[in-house]
Amino acid sequence: MLTQQIIDTVVRAALTEDAPWGDLTSQLLIPAEAYATAHLRAREAGVFSGGAVFSTAMTETDADIRTTLLVADGDRFEAGATLASVVGPARSVLQAERVALNFVQRMSGIATLTATFVDAIAGTSARVVDTRKTTPGLRAFERHAVRSGGGQNHRFSLSDAVLAKDNHLAILTEHGGLTVTEALFAVRAQLSHTTHLEVEVDRIDQIEPVLAAGVDTIMLDNFTIDELTEGVALVAGRALIEASGNVNLTTVRAIAETGVDVISVGALTHSVRALDLGLDVDISIASVAEPAEHATAR
Repeated sequence: MLTQQIIDTVVRAALTEDAPWGDLTSQLLIPAEAYATAHLRAREAGVFSGGAVFSTAMTETDADIRTTLLVADGDRFEAGATLASVVGPARSVLQAERVALNFVQRMSGIATLTATFVDAIAGTSARVVDTRKTTPGLRAFERHAVRSGGGQNHRFSLSDAVLAKDNHLAILTEHGGLTVTEALFAVRAQLSHTTHLEVEVDRIDQIEPVLAAGVDTIMLDNFTIDELTEGVALVAGRALIEASGNVNLTTVRAIAETGVDVISVGALTHSVRALDLGLDVDISIASVAEPAEHATAR
């Protein structure tokens, strides 16, 4: 979950990185009494995400900046739409601009790409989920953006669930002298009843030994469409089925139509393009305290 505490921590670090000793350019060129009114506008259509992050970047820079969000996370918009307005001391608005835009552009890009995948499988029973292929330090932001786009989240971290992949099973069976089924039974015996157990397979013949251990989810990794169809029939409802590997907008519909429950898409976060959003700024010379009409709620 994207909490305000997480937002504050990440945004403060980004602001410090970008202006460790202040914004030298604005301090030299912009009068201290200058006031700015700015509008966040869309240069292209998309799905919005990161409103609270954008607002926090402004307010953490200067508590006198007021941000009004005109759309909510998850809202779709067209090119030319005004998404937020900002009013405050001009130096501070300019100092916060790049960090605020970096976050909201990336998060809205993720939300927009996710929505495209979700739209592509509309009418099927599958759900689109993300992976742990996120930007270090920004996982909560990027996972929130996936939800803004109508997707869902996989496990948040290595601590949240067991997901045994081929390397785990190879080491376990080689050094433990157990079959895959026996090894997974041993794992299950050590887990609480609330902990999810998922296992990855990359061949049809691996499915039955894994299912025999009573796993919760089986991941069919890099299966062809025909193999996915066969795998779904073989599993026959005994576990949730996740499809993974080589998922793109060309293949995702056919994957969903095989009957899998979950489709994990690493590209949602690791290959996304930032959405083209811009901050149009108007500056006037006035006392910061003067324009009472600018005191809009954050």
